[in-house]
Amino acid sequence: MTSMSRARVARRIAAGAAYGGGGVGLAGVAVVGLLLAEVRMARRHVGNGATPHVPRAQGLYGVGYTVPGQPPLRLTLLGDSTAAGQGVHRSGQTPGALLASGLAAVAERPVDLRNVALPGARSDDLDRQVSLALSDPGRIPDICVIMIGANDVTNRMPPTRSVRCLATAVRRLRTAGAEVVVGTCPDLGTIEPVQQPLRWLARRASRQLAAAQTIGVVEQGGRTVSLGDLLGPEFAANPRELFGPDNYHPSAEGYATAAMAVLPTVCAALGLWPADEDRPDLSRREGFLPVAKAAAEAASEAGTEVAAVPAGPRGPWALLKRRRRRRLQEPEQAPTVAT
Repeated sequence: MTSMSRARVARRIAAGAAYGGGGVGLAGVAVVGLLLAEVRMARRHVGNGATPHVPRAQGLYGVGYTVPGQPPLRLTLLGDSTAAGQGVHRSGQTPGALLASGLAAVAERPVDLRNVALPGARSDDLDRQVSLALSDPGRIPDICVIMIGANDVTNRMPPTRSVRCLATAVRRLRTAGAEVVVGTCPDLGTIEPVQQPLRWLARRASRQLAAAQTIGVVEQGGRTVSLGDLLGPEFAANPRELFGPDNYHPSAEGYATAAMAVLPTVCAALGLWPADEDRPDLSRREGFLPVAKAAAEAASEAGTEVAAVPAGPRGPWALLKRRRRRRLQEPEQAPTVAT
């Protein structure tokens, strides 16, 4: 599917989400039904992985940066098993821990991490998760990272409903004062047990949803980072290293790759990234684009950020950035638990 046609589909899904529609399909009802059967067989084949326990990554990271009188930054993760970190053994290997330690290093300030993500969650669980994240009015997060979408596709959730739930969650968080970064739907076409031609169909459905998610998020004042190709070239070239023991969830190396893609956008949202990095770099094919076109392009390349800019005379526009990635290391020590 071309970038232009993906943009059209994304616009239709996002419009349906905004105005209450629900009939736009991802790849056709019969095709999606076949895809679901294949993915469910794959999930039964791989099971829940050799490490069904999800390490608990919460607390205070970067305690060495503590300054009396300066509170820590508050980071909250929401979403599904990818946000929770299912598939790894240690809390320091989860995306939350990696993001918290990376953010602390960039900000030179401690980071108080909270994770309310739920393995298996779909976008309709975000309402509950947002309520948890905002439950204490005195500790509203400075920034929230949401990773969601894969279970929406595999559980046949209408894409318009999926985007509507996500957009509502972003609006609630932004209204409360939190910055929001969303890692969009990953590429399900890279799950090893799924065979062709369903692998191609899974990729198509995933990228359509990712593009529509981007439109919905940007319209609510959030930013997105494409995770589509996160499970693409890198995972396909080295699946034994980048997939976990179940061949379904990422390994520690895979989660490090995801966190490395998201961290620059998290820092930019908090005003912590170098100012010259916020200017489009034409050599990296960055620039200002209509939101739908930016969303479609981002869905095809991992680590691509889309952020809102003031609307132009022809409708909403967005800044598309391909930020440089920086290697993240697993925290050397367990965090001090925040109270």
